[in-house]
Amino acid sequence: MRWHAKAVIAACGLLLTGLASPAQAKPSQPIDLDIMFIGAHPDDEAGQLGMFGYWNETHDMKAGVITMTRGEGGGNAVGLEEGPALGILREAEERRAVGWAGVENVYNLDALDFYYTASAPLSEQIWGYQNSLSRIVRTIRATKPEVIVTMNPSATQGNHGNHQEAAMLAVEAFYAAADPKAFPEQIRKEGLEPFRVARLFQAGGSGSGANGPACETAFTPAQPTNVVFGTWQGYESARHDGTRWNQVNVWARREYASQGWANTGDAATDPAAIGCNRITMIDSRTPYPDPRVGGTAALQGTSIRARGGLPLGTELHVRPESWEVLAGQPFVVKTHVRATKAVPGARVILEAPPGWTVKGNGDIGAVTPEKESVARFTVTPPTNLVAGERFRLKATMTTKKDGWGSNTTLVQATAPVRGTLEPLPEVGDFREWTERNGVQSLDALIDSMLSIPSGGTRPVRVDLTNHGDQVQSGTVKLSVPTGFAVAEAEQGYSGLRPGARGSVTFTVTNTDASLPTANRAPNDGRYPVRIETSYTGGSAAEPGVLNIVPVTTIPKAATAPVVDGTAGPGEYTGEVVDISTRWEGSAAPAADISGTARLAYTDDAVYALFDITDDVLGTVLPPEDCKRPRRNDNIEFGIDPRGGSPNTSTVFNVALFPATDDPARGNPPCYARERDNHQGPGPQTAPGMSVASVVTDNPYTGYRIEVKVPFSVLPDNVDAATMGMNILVNDSDTQDLSAQTRVGWSTWSGVRADPWRWGVARLDGHATQPSSPNEPIIPDTAALSVNSPQTILQSSKDKVAPGGWTALPDGTVRIGDVTKRRDGVGFALKAGKPGTARAFVWDGDSVLAQTTVQFGRRGETDVWLPLGGPLPSGTTLLVSYQSGDATTGVARRLR
Repeated sequence: MRWHAKAVIAACGLLLTGLASPAQAKPSQPIDLDIMFIGAHPDDEAGQLGMFGYWNETHDMKAGVITMTRGEGGGNAVGLEEGPALGILREAEERRAVGWAGVENVYNLDALDFYYTASAPLSEQIWGYQNSLSRIVRTIRATKPEVIVTMNPSATQGNHGNHQEAAMLAVEAFYAAADPKAFPEQIRKEGLEPFRVARLFQAGGSGSGANGPACETAFTPAQPTNVVFGTWQGYESARHDGTRWNQVNVWARREYASQGWANTGDAATDPAAIGCNRITMIDSRTPYPDPRVGGTAALQGTSIRARGGLPLGTELHVRPESWEVLAGQPFVVKTHVRATKAVPGARVILEAPPGWTVKGNGDIGAVTPEKESVARFTVTPPTNLVAGERFRLKATMTTKKDGWGSNTTLVQATAPVRGTLEPLPEVGDFREWTERNGVQSLDALIDSMLSIPSGGTRPVRVDLTNHGDQVQSGTVKLSVPTGFAVAEAEQGYSGLRPGARGSVTFTVTNTDASLPTANRAPNDGRYPVRIETSYTGGSAAEPGVLNIVPVTTIPKAATAPVVDGTAGPGEYTGEVVDISTRWEGSAAPAADISGTARLAYTDDAVYALFDITDDVLGTVLPPEDCKRPRRNDNIEFGIDPRGGSPNTSTVFNVALFPATDDPARGNPPCYARERDNHQGPGPQTAPGMSVASVVTDNPYTGYRIEVKVPFSVLPDNVDAATMGMNILVNDSDTQDLSAQTRVGWSTWSGVRADPWRWGVARLDGHATQPSSPNEPIIPDTAALSVNSPQTILQSSKDKVAPGGWTALPDGTVRIGDVTKRRDGVGFALKAGKPGTARAFVWDGDSVLAQTTVQFGRRGETDVWLPLGGPLPSGTTLLVSYQSGDATTGVARRLR
């Protein structure tokens, strides 16, 4: 044979016969999982691994993980890899970590990990909604899990937008995977079938209860209508020589070393101090038991039959015709019953809270396999409901001889007209999504909140919705706490038709500028407001929150400051801004971490001098690792040119590092743009910017950084009256690339990604120019599954296409005769259609050789992969093949 590293089939013109045609694209050796975790990044599943491991060991429950991205946009605490190389590294960490729990199947779906954001809409825009949902649905239909566990889908304060988007997609996939009209090409062309996942959970569950084994049986949810399951983490694992699962979970967590978790401390050893993993039910198609019956309660009715319960495969799905219900007004609830085998004598009863009435006939009779029966009930609430209160309705199905089971649904009381504080744009998007998907209960944790500048005035809109069946008119009053004033005593509305929406607007002023701003204020900076809306026959009240953000005025400098790390005479004449408020991490005294900022501007730039008190200098990075500021000592300086950006893709944000490990150049400072309109190395992304620093020594007591930010590098022209700004300080007292405390100026949970709660910096005397925004430049660094030996190897076994893409037919690519020599591996590569082959010699930890082969048409060629030495034990030849949006993976063991 004649070997060559790259071959183009169009050139050799060889054809294959006998290969499978596209019509034969049915997966062979299909995998069947019980549980699927769906997250955004490698490590998102980390908190659930003790529970998954316990279920796997004691009940043979097989879990898999869908991870939307490989986390290539995040930090790296173990090396300089970034982009695709970091993604492949993090995938390996994830696979090792989940292996502690007996999880063998990880599906990375090739979405781009760009940077930390709190924006689900931005995540959806970058990932592509239809593409992402289709690949999750395809993976679910291929792997058939009875249970999905995902992250928090709600637009709650500080929730990572990637996490939120992954969870929202998981919720949609729960419904879409069962719907033959959703992605019908997967059914018609790919040989997959609709699959009805039994139960959907959100990881975590707030509430109160005891630790120890009793955590499974004694727990009170914070939201009384939530259904929260718990699995004690103190069970001993025979697989791990009697170690308790909470400690096994720690061992798993340490595998995520690039995230700085390698030094995670040991778990509690006292059984009485060990708590539960908790998950909260979002929806269930099947009857579920009392959550307090034990550590497998969450699975009973899905893969495990409950004691006295209905046969597995029996569904009892309860759906009200509307989420919001009115006092005294009847509404319809339907119970949908299905079964995989005949169930005789089925009867459903529906229970409602005391004072409610239920009418309807639940005698279903025999349930025919795969046919749906529906029992319809009319429910009437009492006349004394309180708007916003939630209620569970419980359906119980009995049979002649096959057991019984119950399922529930939620409804929320409302008023004929409800007035609510205008939502932030991304909260509004989320609420519309919950309505489209019938999961309005997921907005339970979202506070209605708006920001207002200290001493400032803003319009506050109240949104009105008519939930009744008659035209309504009335008034709206907005009550605010001491230190605030509302210009309008009340606002009227009229002619609001049933189902229609309207609004009224108030003018609110913070009249007491001495009130604490940010989370310096009580109750994490929340100033409560009350909305009272009247309608025919009554009124209803709704809560809301105002956040006060700090304000400073930046003076114009008579002459441009010299960027030298010191404050020269007359350079900074304005306010000295305190940037010492803790917003995240461990509490620390001022000598440990505190600071001030002084600011000025000229016709072409903003200048800032930051003076930081610090007791220990954290890890000093090499110049080439000047990025990802959450790992050591540095300052993040953000400017939102117009103010009020919904996410950081339209702001400027720079990380300023006081020193680098570069003694040949005097260990100078460095800077890089982070999580903003153009992330990347400072000199390339912010031309004209300059930075200087002074780092104290013998003893070290802190550092100063001075910076010039040209207006030309900002993503828009500055509005002198509303420019947003924030200053955040990361403090590390260790040498392991981890930060312990974070302080700053406008400080809230999640504020790094919430520019709508940054402070306001007014430029005294600056002439505002019209808005002229720059389009965001988002990093394009996704690590792809066809380039991942780990994914290719798994695909060769479970037949799920790499990346969750369409599976190529079996036999599309084949490894023919293989020759092994000390200097390399040669093999015949056969392809049944045009595409790209990527070949790897893989020893289980690293790639020993690789190449790419283009096929212009179906055919065969010989490939040679040179090696630097003999093949190690456990070496495998791996080939991925990609043709359009379809992929596959094959493997051949070499040694």
